[in-house]
Amino acid sequence: MTTAFQSVAPRVEPFDAVAEEYDSSFTQSLIGTAQRESVWRAIDHHFRAGQRILEINCGTGIDAMRLSARGIWVTACDASAKMVRVARRRRDALHHGRRVDFRVLPTERIHQLEEEGPYNGVLSNFAGLNCVADLRAVARDLARLVKPGDRALLCVFGRFCLWEMVWYLLQGNVRKAFRRLAQGSVAAHVGPGRSVLIRYPSIGSLRRDFAPGFRLLNWMGVGIAVPPSYLEPWARRFPRLLRAAARLDAFLGRTPGCRMLADHVVLVFERVAT
Repeated sequence: MTTAFQSVAPRVEPFDAVAEEYDSSFTQSLIGTAQRESVWRAIDHHFRAGQRILEINCGTGIDAMRLSARGIWVTACDASAKMVRVARRRRDALHHGRRVDFRVLPTERIHQLEEEGPYNGVLSNFAGLNCVADLRAVARDLARLVKPGDRALLCVFGRFCLWEMVWYLLQGNVRKAFRRLAQGSVAAHVGPGRSVLIRYPSIGSLRRDFAPGFRLLNWMGVGIAVPPSYLEPWARRFPRLLRAAARLDAFLGRTPGCRMLADHVVLVFERVAT
């Protein structure tokens, strides 16, 4: 894997505003840990030591370092220079960090890595792709970066989050309860003076967007019994219930009907020859 750092010119990114607090507010939270461990089980199943994996919207580098610890080489990219700064600090503190190359590179410009491919797989965790306006263009770029037969693991926001609908309906906030069903994009507050447009595509639309370069093999729900991260105060008040919910999620996440009610969904695509 090349270790030469390539980046685009720095620009103001919404997630710069939360980079330093992201780990304490989500990564290290009880809910964040429970949901991430579900995704890690899928990662461990599909990616193996010695492979070269491309991670997009890598955030603070938690998943990249997990892959690295398992002997996997990672090129990890994010649009937020401040997120990448935190990720590099994490990498430099760990002995296996030499296997990770962090880049400041938006997903929309991932085609710039074409000469460094092909990779053995792609990872996108926790809804980074929900912030991308043109998924078909990204899918075409990724198809040129991944070898036929290899996998793309994509974790995105689900379209029907049972917890969210019930939580906001109990508060009388109908708009937020059903915001994921909106056509087009929804503005989401990220940090002080920062917002980002979020889209909630269906499983069917994701399948179509990634065809013909990728074929959907399977998908699962993450966060059905486990609530969204904004309910962390509830989780800290009832940690035993959260642990029970996490165990239940492992079953519900693969159950037809139930899995579509998740906070996030993990889709496993296979790169196909075209």
